Amino acid sequence: MHEFDAIIKAALKEDIGPGDVTTRFFVPLGTRFYGEMRAKDNGVVCGLAVAKRVFALAAPGSRVKALVKDGARIKKGAVLMKIAGPASILTAERTALNFLQHMSGVATRAALFSSVIKHPRTRIYDTRKTLPGLRAIEKYAAACGGACNHRLGLHDMAMIKDNHVALAGGSPVKLAESIAAMRRARPGLKIELEVQNLAQLRAFLPLGADVIMLDNMNFAAMKTAIALIRAYKGKKPGIEISGGVDLAKAARYSRLGPDRISVGSITSGARPLDISFEVKTQ
Repeated sequence: MHEFDAIIKAALKEDIGPGDVTTRFFVPLGTRFYGEMRAKDNGVVCGLAVAKRVFALAAPGSRVKALVKDGARIKKGAVLMKIAGPASILTAERTALNFLQHMSGVATRAALFSSVIKHPRTRIYDTRKTLPGLRAIEKYAAACGGACNHRLGLHDMAMIKDNHVALAGGSPVKLAESIAAMRRARPGLKIELEVQNLAQLRAFLPLGADVIMLDNMNFAAMKTAIALIRAYKGKKPGIEISGGVDLAKAARYSRLGPDRISVGSITSGARPLDISFEVKTQ
């Protein structure tokens, strides 16, 4: 889990600063501790390796054993991790818990959305609605919960949205020119194109996007749009539904058989999973 070291070190620096003054003055030198992280709610656990890495960096010499794996469904009361070591495990405690609770909350919400999908073709996707600086761990957590990862950022996939369409005057010719220029400059780059109504879909379908996003369209329009795309004789793009998707909408939209349903609230609306850290001296 060293790929998250920059995030973990930033979190530790934020919390510890020049030192944990309470532990320094109130815990006798040489005191050893034993603790258990225990689930206080049902859910999907994620972030155990991150928590273990927190202890490795902030509490050298501690011994950490995870009893379950990331992505496991857990019940209230389950012991997730055992930690033994010096007083510095108290210093690492809050940062380790913050990561574990937040990542488990994201994974649990991703699993909840994935569970309501009614069509074997359809997959739930996350979005860029993540906390600044935490995108990598949130997308890892979403994947642990069963969601697929959308683009990581603005660099690894092009998404032509309403603002870009407006700047082109809604002209398919101008959009086609920009798409062609992008293909020449970045061969292999995936391109997604947002449409907001059936007229746009008919005009933009021949532009050869890899994915068409049906954004905030009503159910009847989405049904017609998906039929039009599936019947298209040229390059068939993937189909994504987006825009204010809650659990009920995800279940209903999935019956239409799109390839993707993107849900920003997997990350932006995730509630931390309640996990305790009970510590005693050895």
